[in-house]
Amino acid sequence: MKIQSLALSLLIGSVLAAPLAARAAAYTAIQQDKSHIAFGYKQMGVGMQGQFKKFSAVLNFDPAKPAASKAELTVDIASIDTGSAEANDQVSDKDWFNTKQYPTARFVSGAIKPLGGNRFQVDGKLTIKGRTQAVSTVATMTPQGAMAAFDGALSIKRADFAIGEGDWKDFGTVANEIQIKFHLLARAK
Repeated sequence: MKIQSLALSLLIGSVLAAPLAARAAAYTAIQQDKSHIAFGYKQMGVGMQGQFKKFSAVLNFDPAKPAASKAELTVDIASIDTGSAEANDQVSDKDWFNTKQYPTARFVSGAIKPLGGNRFQVDGKLTIKGRTQAVSTVATMTPQGAMAAFDGALSIKRADFAIGEGDWKDFGTVANEIQIKFHLLARAK
């Protein structure tokens, strides 16, 4: 009877501890095929959407030690998909992203702080077209077994990064504010 009671206690204890163990794991491997980086903006007052099809991420996120965690994203700007091949070619030109000279955009985290409720403030540096700006976003972590989804959004000003020069500097046609949204699915190591 004592052995059965001990075995039952161990079984119950391991079942109850399993979610805690999964949460304590560090998330490091981004699932590229299940992750995306999208953007939205207004053109002549109409909401437009797009995405970047290629990017890489380096992540070492331990929810038990967020201050020691790191995140880095590198986006292949030429992989932009605005929904139009003509627009994709145009935004690759010198006046927009100048992908020949600046093929990638990069975000590197500087600090990650817990906000409670699986929400984290992520501060870092965003570099686009050789210009670097401090940015901040709130990312929500949703555990999914051995995986976790990280979702968030941030707003940037295209003028801060010289996106849209020459005739495109005017914000009457394309708004200055760009909303970037991300969904990253990561596996625990």
